[in-house]
Amino acid sequence: MTAPPVPHAVARLRTERLARAVKPFRVRGGPAARCPDCRVMPSHCLCHLRPVVPTHAGMCLLMADIEPLKPSNTGWLIADVVADTFAFGWARTAVDPALLTLLADPQWQAYVVFPGEFVSPERVRTALLPPEPITPKDADCTQPGYQTPLKRPLFVLLDATWSEAGKMFRKSPYLNHLPVLSLHPDQSSAYRLRRSSRSDHFCTSEVGALCLALAGENHAAQILTAYLEVFTQHYVQAKNQQPVDVTDAAHQHLRDLQLGDNRPSTP
Repeated sequence: MTAPPVPHAVARLRTERLARAVKPFRVRGGPAARCPDCRVMPSHCLCHLRPVVPTHAGMCLLMADIEPLKPSNTGWLIADVVADTFAFGWARTAVDPALLTLLADPQWQAYVVFPGEFVSPERVRTALLPPEPITPKDADCTQPGYQTPLKRPLFVLLDATWSEAGKMFRKSPYLNHLPVLSLHPDQSSAYRLRRSSRSDHFCTSEVGALCLALAGENHAAQILTAYLEVFTQHYVQAKNQQPVDVTDAAHQHLRDLQLGDNRPSTP
């Protein structure tokens, strides 16, 4: 019997948020039994399709209050795929000390992902900074074959609606010292579970995939993009009470990618 997956950072944040809720969170469309691990109705569960990809980059999700509770949240998919995903709830009046510890960890070079048009030009980056070497305190640099480790990119994603993300960016002074990574993708958003008035507003999972590609993690980026498409199909078909074709092109594409090279990209 296969052991259930260990809850990842977003799943743990959801549990914490539910524990302090004063009233039940009502999912749009009415109550329905859902798989606790993929948030889709059990008849359309996709847990067996969950990919996990080794990556050099990490993800830090700073989530608006109810985002961890939404079944359609795609930050959850990032945590499914990228093992080094961290998740924190955002509040205007307080900050999680663990978030500050993470941002100060010397192994990471953190970037806030946000449109550069709203940021002072000196903070904006359209590419990653050259990786800086770090020397662990207990490392013996004289050992034969010793290689100095390099800082790993950590992408801070504001997981919220567009208006909420803007408020989070403006009212989080602990992010002010970080470079701002401004993405300029060629394609429009393909996300279908929530509506946006602009085609250049990407869902959190799409932003995560763009960041991974920018960091040279092309295989992980492709996996995450394919996984989002499969998740969307299962979610929509469950909502419409229609079966899922697990032999279609989207599912086959995800399977093909999972059979490929899963080794992490390194600078």
